Amino acid sequence: MSPEAIKELIRKRAQTEGFDVVRVTRPDAIPEAAGRLRTFIEQERYGTMDWMPETEQRRADPRALWPDVKSIVMLGMNYGPDCNPLDLLDRRDRAAISVYARNRDYHDVMKGRLKQIVNMVAQKAGVDLKVFVDTAPVMEKPLAAAAGLGWQGKHTNLVSRELGSWLFLGAIFLAAELPADEAEMDHCGSCRKCLDICPTHAFPAPYQLDARKCISYLTIEHKGPVPRRFRHAMKNRIYGCDDCLAICPWNKFAQEARETRLQARDDLKDPHLTELSELDDPAFRALFSGSPVKRIGRDRFLRNVMIALGNSRDPDVMPWVERRLGDDSALVRGAAVWAFGRLEPEAFLAARSVYEGRENDPDVLEEWHLSAERIISKQKTASGHGEHR
Repeated sequence: MSPEAIKELIRKRAQTEGFDVVRVTRPDAIPEAAGRLRTFIEQERYGTMDWMPETEQRRADPRALWPDVKSIVMLGMNYGPDCNPLDLLDRRDRAAISVYARNRDYHDVMKGRLKQIVNMVAQKAGVDLKVFVDTAPVMEKPLAAAAGLGWQGKHTNLVSRELGSWLFLGAIFLAAELPADEAEMDHCGSCRKCLDICPTHAFPAPYQLDARKCISYLTIEHKGPVPRRFRHAMKNRIYGCDDCLAICPWNKFAQEARETRLQARDDLKDPHLTELSELDDPAFRALFSGSPVKRIGRDRFLRNVMIALGNSRDPDVMPWVERRLGDDSALVRGAAVWAFGRLEPEAFLAARSVYEGRENDPDVLEEWHLSAERIISKQKTASGHGEHR
């Protein structure tokens, strides 16, 4: 088959498999990506994601990952929500789960479809191919921009003029040269809404991200206690954050996901925080079976839920927080201590003796003392203001 025929064969089959956009680029089309990645790593903005520096060489150049690659087909599948995810942030009793994680794991959905495509192409065209869906060190976003699926916005994510911000990306590497498509221009202009809305100021400059400050990183990738300076900004976000995506003006062209398994499950659209706080490990695994949420584990998940309860400002949720003070996980216990101090400061100070002498719980003790110091400092400040008046 001719290169043009192979490209058309892939495009048609991709449409049949539910992909919304398909474009082709060359493996040498992103020469600037290596330098940007090097800067990101040198500034240690990857946090605890040690796999970033470990895979830098293969990530920077697709040919280092597979020397035989001559063309890269980039495919996008829309996962647009049926409502604005920012609206949920005002409902403090509910949990905000990132749009992409409210149903099936997109890796499983897309990889199965991509394999159908490559099996057909390998059979009809006799070409060697490899499939990647965020499962290998591939720089999908720069490659997608080079292929013309969209452009990397100031929030570093891909933006499409036709589909807005809600695109899952997949890649097919081919050992054959196909006609390449033109890259997309940057259409952000002077807009900086995605930068200004970030609750933790995770963008040091346009087109730069410090993952260590990103709520998606903090709630998903970060394994230890969430740094205290970011907890209030998390609000009720317990898995990921959609703010910079949802605010993008190009979403006026966004559409709801066509793939049923990428549409939000009813029980994950706005679940009650108190109900989620009751999950033990088997219940957590059952609720999030097949979901990307499952991979962070029950303890990290409940750490996030406790922070959200502390941010709810509702003392009526204290019984659920108190139950987690004795949780088997120190990570959960520590977050529950913080939530206790936020919700009932006076009762918190009176209950300090509960954790005194528990030398085997150093992380939780530290949470307790730091929270106590914050409350006392706040009381002294308020008292000083009162005397001045």
